[in-house]
Amino acid sequence: MRQKLGTPVSILSMLVTALIPCSLTAGQAAAPPSLQEQLQAQYKVVKMGSDSNGPTVIEEGTVLAIQKGGILGVPYANPKGCPAKYENANLKPPSGWCTQSRGGGGKIGGFLKNKIPGSSNVSDSKTSTADTRFFKKGEKVYPSNIIIDLKNEKIAFGVVACDTCNKTDPPTYYKAEVDFQFPSGFLEKGDVSKIEDTIAEVFQLDSGGDAQQNQGQQQGGQDQQAAAGQGQDQAQAPAAAPDAAPAAAQPAAPAGPTLTNDDVVKLVKAKLPESVIIKKIANSNCAFDTEPDALIKLKQAGVSEAVIDAMVDKK
Repeated sequence: MRQKLGTPVSILSMLVTALIPCSLTAGQAAAPPSLQEQLQAQYKVVKMGSDSNGPTVIEEGTVLAIQKGGILGVPYANPKGCPAKYENANLKPPSGWCTQSRGGGGKIGGFLKNKIPGSSNVSDSKTSTADTRFFKKGEKVYPSNIIIDLKNEKIAFGVVACDTCNKTDPPTYYKAEVDFQFPSGFLEKGDVSKIEDTIAEVFQLDSGGDAQQNQGQQQGGQDQQAAAGQGQDQAQAPAAAPDAAPAAAQPAAPAGPTLTNDDVVKLVKAKLPESVIIKKIANSNCAFDTEPDALIKLKQAGVSEAVIDAMVDKK
């Protein structure tokens, strides 16, 4: 009798043992993304390397446009940075050795001094003599690192010059850092949309205006060529019969710049009504990225399901 009961008890024990880790795994999978992961999804960090000419970009990051003056850049190889501080909508430039101008200059200073407006030769007892310069409002940069310091309620946001965007030749790859200081307990709440709004006051997502303009020009040229081709075809075609019904008029394509994912995120962050954003999508030329990773980024940026549906339908 005992031998017959032993088998069911063993099977029940194995089932219970197998179900426990499954339930734990399901609980872990449901954990929301951390603040670090959400910021890294919004701001793709550039991957830098080096070649015979010095530092180089291996993989581009998210393009950002500088919104405020007072951000001091140093050469990429300089081991010591000059962080600015942003707190209560006020950006405080770095001070001390970073802004002390000195004559002479080292090899880096002699090479770049006349190529970058606003540069000055500075030195420090712990670093070699090198040029520094303040980034101008509107210059484009890539995020280089994002460090969250919960203890001190601070986010250190590093950037590197997007020299191809700024048409800087030869490239300089100046780097800079802004320390975003938040009130006590702010970062612990993890409201990523408000944190991104604060970062956008200094580093705003670039809407790709130049690219959109070039795309619009190319589209205009293609439309003109298509119109010329249609006119030639009509000239060669035989005359239609008098009783032939006229062809239905095709609706004209909406005019204006091309709408992108970044544009939609900007409209959402500006707290425009959902209905307005959907109408804007319906009445605009659109070049949306609806791949899975892009849709995840849209959701993390606070874009509603209705707006995402409209973007997918437009695509």
